[in-house]
Amino acid sequence: MARRNTIANKWFLKSFSAVLIVLVLLDIVLYFVFRSYYYSSVESTLRGEVNVISTVLTRYYTGSGGSATYSAEIRRTIEGFNKKDRMELMMINEEGRVTITSSGFAPATVYEMPDYEAALTSENGTGSYNGYQPNGEKVMAVTVLLDIEDDNYCAVRVISSLSKVDMQLGMTMLFIVAVSGGVILLMLTLGLYFIKSIVHPLRQISNNAQKIARGDFSVHIEEKSDDELGELCHVFNYMVSELKNSESIKNDFISSVSHELRTPLTAIKGWSETVAENLDDKETAKKGMHVISEETGRLSQMVEELLDFSRMQGGRFYLNKENMDLFAELTDAVIIYSEKARLENKTILYDEPQAVVTIYGDRNRIRQVFINIIDNAIKYSSAGGQIAISVILDKDEVTIAVEDDGCGIAESDLAKIKTKFYKANNTVRGSGIGLAVAEEIITSHNGTLEIKSELGKYTRAEITLPIVV
Repeated sequence: MARRNTIANKWFLKSFSAVLIVLVLLDIVLYFVFRSYYYSSVESTLRGEVNVISTVLTRYYTGSGGSATYSAEIRRTIEGFNKKDRMELMMINEEGRVTITSSGFAPATVYEMPDYEAALTSENGTGSYNGYQPNGEKVMAVTVLLDIEDDNYCAVRVISSLSKVDMQLGMTMLFIVAVSGGVILLMLTLGLYFIKSIVHPLRQISNNAQKIARGDFSVHIEEKSDDELGELCHVFNYMVSELKNSESIKNDFISSVSHELRTPLTAIKGWSETVAENLDDKETAKKGMHVISEETGRLSQMVEELLDFSRMQGGRFYLNKENMDLFAELTDAVIIYSEKARLENKTILYDEPQAVVTIYGDRNRIRQVFINIIDNAIKYSSAGGQIAISVILDKDEVTIAVEDDGCGIAESDLAKIKTKFYKANNTVRGSGIGLAVAEEIITSHNGTLEIKSELGKYTRAEITLPIVV
């Protein structure tokens, strides 16, 4: 099925049609301008000729000895008219009839002469007319009344055919129309080429977008220009690259979460069966319940992270903010993980600040961030390692740094470490969205979360938040 609402059609209907209308109107205006010019030139020539002849005839009449002599002079003037090939000279009597012409023949019938009638009513005794003769010929005529007392010769008239003028006007307009047609053809050619240069990449983008919708991220559009269209192609290619990375991260996340869920579920299932089979063995039951409790806590934390991420994606991540003691929440988080660190032969170095620092925030979410950061520091530290927690108090902000001496993060992974689903080290348990959630929480509190690291040496997380003054 052919596409009707395309860019080419819109351009043709709007831009091209507008230019076409403008050119047509311009041609019409030029036609009337040239027509007025040509006709004015002819009328000016006829007026000049008839004025000269009327002046000469008036002088003949004044200097002649009688009407017979004057009549003879008029006939010689009319018959000797040297411009018979371009115009015809006529004499008109008092009754409005043509008495003599330069062609030698008077009209056999009486016909209307609007120019003569106009001369009779004109103040200067001159009238003009352009129109059609009874035989259909288009002419222009100019009549001047003579200031003499002769009933047979009271007006002189000059008439000329406009066929050659109309032919010249037609040739001029044909040239103008040809130029306009050339302009339209050139515009159409260049316009279609321009439209094609736009439509082709857009169609590529459309086709590739459909492929992306079907899960094919191997598409690529060639960037042929550095204009807006080239920028659009570049952005599209960048989008495809990011979608490809996101798809890869998502797949890794699904695989990682599936593994993370399977491990505690397997432990819970196995130990619950073991405890059920050894109800009389208190030591086994105690150990099993401890494992079940730990794995259940890990599952609960993972589910909470997934729920938080879901709320973030759906725009339902709300905070209950109030003035709160920041260090109190930090201390509680340290206490929560001190026992875990001890059991894993790791040490948390932390001197609780004596000052009270108040921030405006959600205490549960802030504690969640501290728990996430400290938990990561413990997970990525080796046995015997240390986790140092320090506080840097400034005038209008406070920075809490959590640094471990563990495996560190490679520089290539550091820029992506806060990206959702991303895990720099797949050997350590985790969903890969904890830092993304922590980043969202800190940003919502007008703060920043920065991760600094050197592979094989340390990782340092710095949380900066504004203080309520």
